[in-house]
Amino acid sequence: MSLRYDWTRQEIEALYQQPFLDLLLQAQSLHRQYFKANSIQVSTLLSIKTGKCPEDCKYCAQSAHYDTQLIAEKKIAVSTALEHAKAAKASGATRFCMGAAWRNPHERDMPYVLELVQGVKALGLETCMTLGMLNTSQATRLADAGLDYYNHNLDTSREYYPNMISTRSFDQRLDTLQHVRDAGMKVCSGGIVGLGEDVQDRIGLLHELATLPLHPESVPINLLVPIQGTPLGNTEKLDILEWIRTIAVARLIMPKSYIRLSAGRESLTESEQALAFMAGANSIFSGDKLLTTPNQGTSQDQTLFKKLGLQQEVAQPIAQVLSIDAMAV
Repeated sequence: MSLRYDWTRQEIEALYQQPFLDLLLQAQSLHRQYFKANSIQVSTLLSIKTGKCPEDCKYCAQSAHYDTQLIAEKKIAVSTALEHAKAAKASGATRFCMGAAWRNPHERDMPYVLELVQGVKALGLETCMTLGMLNTSQATRLADAGLDYYNHNLDTSREYYPNMISTRSFDQRLDTLQHVRDAGMKVCSGGIVGLGEDVQDRIGLLHELATLPLHPESVPINLLVPIQGTPLGNTEKLDILEWIRTIAVARLIMPKSYIRLSAGRESLTESEQALAFMAGANSIFSGDKLLTTPNQGTSQDQTLFKKLGLQQEVAQPIAQVLSIDAMAV
């Protein structure tokens, strides 16, 4: 199957609805054409500014619109963030992601985030940030500072999106992705399943991602973690096989993208995670916390990798990074 950007919803639905084992076999077979078998990319995520977000995303613990008992925190010190980055690299992470509970970064915040990017980059880690919406100037400055990836999820289908968020439009999300592309950065964009959406909405999300001008290099497929105090706090958990179907179809229609297991992984059994890897997932967030929600600990991941015979991708040595940077100058 070659790279395509003209997928129809009908084609994606046909993939989604086929027998489960046939779908997994196709996904794993195609995965091995583009990626090394049994290899997992590991990222670590740090909240650099927590809580009091002005957006009203109905699933989010950090929204100022809901009483979730979350204690808001100001921006953490650059030195503290860099210590977290060093620990992440020591544990085997190759990418360090930083998230701030903002609608968009204010200009007064830009020197801070640029310093973070440069500091983490100097450690030999790939850099990623999720800061909300970006304008053209902000995207350009982040790219110039060395930011590798920018995360901005579409969350769900265009049709279901208004049920989840009213403070930011679907097209505004697409605009930010375009600014990121125009600045030369890689895109990390996916969504959340289990929001109360139906199958057609999961297909719609996948269709939006697969028909972007370029596929996102990284596609997180989150499973809703219900947060008490949010409108989705009592949402019934989605059938895990539906989540795995979504992963497998993402692999088939975006074969060169890393498909990441993100939020919700801490609730899965080892067997369920193994099925997700079989479906073509080849990236995870590791560590005890994803911004504000619980996550699998690093030691648990290492145990699972050993059981499954999975190998982590290796971070680039600092000496090699410095050498490359010197050559670029």
